[in-house]
Amino acid sequence: MSTSAILDNPKATRITRVAGLARRSARNKHHRFLAEGPQGVREAVRHAAGHVLDVYFTEEAARAHVDIAGAAASAGLYTHLVTPEVMAAMSTDAQGVLAVVSADAVAASPETGIGGGTVKAAAGAEEADAAAGEADACSASGLEAALSGARLVAVLTEAQDPGNAGTIIRTADAAGADAVVLVKGSVDPTNPKVVRATAGSLFHLPLLVGVELEEAVRMLRAVGLRLLAADGRGTVSLFDAEAELAAPSAWLLGNEARGLAPAALDAADTVVSIPIYGRAESLNVASAAAICLYTSARAQHAYQAPCVSTTETGV
Repeated sequence: MSTSAILDNPKATRITRVAGLARRSARNKHHRFLAEGPQGVREAVRHAAGHVLDVYFTEEAARAHVDIAGAAASAGLYTHLVTPEVMAAMSTDAQGVLAVVSADAVAASPETGIGGGTVKAAAGAEEADAAAGEADACSASGLEAALSGARLVAVLTEAQDPGNAGTIIRTADAAGADAVVLVKGSVDPTNPKVVRATAGSLFHLPLLVGVELEEAVRMLRAVGLRLLAADGRGTVSLFDAEAELAAPSAWLLGNEARGLAPAALDAADTVVSIPIYGRAESLNVASAAAICLYTSARAQHAYQAPCVSTTETGV
C-alpha cells in the first residue's frame, strides 16, 4: 500500500520520530529500528516482510530500485515517497531507501517468523519476580529452539564495536552459520551502524540477544555443540584442529580490546589460536571471526561430502 502524496516536510512529526530511531532510547520505547540503504531494505523486505512497518523512497531511488519497490508492493507494505530533504532528515546513510522495522525481526527465525518478546517492568516485587521468571523461561526455550540442529554458531561475548559486530553477523551468514548469539553486555544489534554493517544478513539468520554467558554455554552444550574459544593464548593452532572443527561447534569471540574474559575461556572445550606469520601483534576480532568460521565451515563441509568410489571395473 503506497501513499499518493510526497512527504516534503522534514520537521513533520512522522519524520522526526523516524529520525529518532537512531537513538537507543527511542528504539527501546517504540520497539522498532531502521534499515538503511538499498541492500539492507531489500533483505528486510525479502526475508522479514512481516516485520517491516514502513518503507520510504526518494523518487530517484524508487526508479533505481524497482525490485525493492515491487517486492514491497507485493508484500502489501506501506510505502512512501519523500523528498531528498526529508530523506536526509531521517537518515544520512539511506541512499534514498529506508525502512522502519519491528524489533521482533531481530529475534525472529527467518523460517518461522517467530519473534522474541520483552517483559515490561512490574510494579510490585512479586510481579517483578514472576515477570523475570517468565522472561528466563522464554529466553531458555527460545534459545534452545533456535539452536536445535545447529552445526555452527558464533557467540559474541562482549562485542562493543558496532562495525565489528555487524561484520561478524554478515560473515557468520556467509559461512553458513545457523545462529549468532550476542551475550548480555554486547552492542545493541539494532544500532544503525550494526544494521548497516550486516548488509542485510541481520534478516537471514536467528540472532539471540541479551543471554547471560552461563545460560548460553549451558544451552549450547545441551544441543550438542562443542565450545571453541578464539584467543591468541590458545595452545591449539587453528590449522591443526581440523577434526575438532568438523564437529558441530560454537565459536566464543571476545571483546575488541580485552579479548575473551576468564569465564568464557574456562567454559571452552578448546582454546584455539590463529597463527601469526608476520609482524602484526594480533588480528581484529572481525577478521579472526571470519577465519575461524570459514575454517570450521570448510572442515564441516569436507567431512559431510559424499564418498565417491574410485574403484575401476575389471575386464
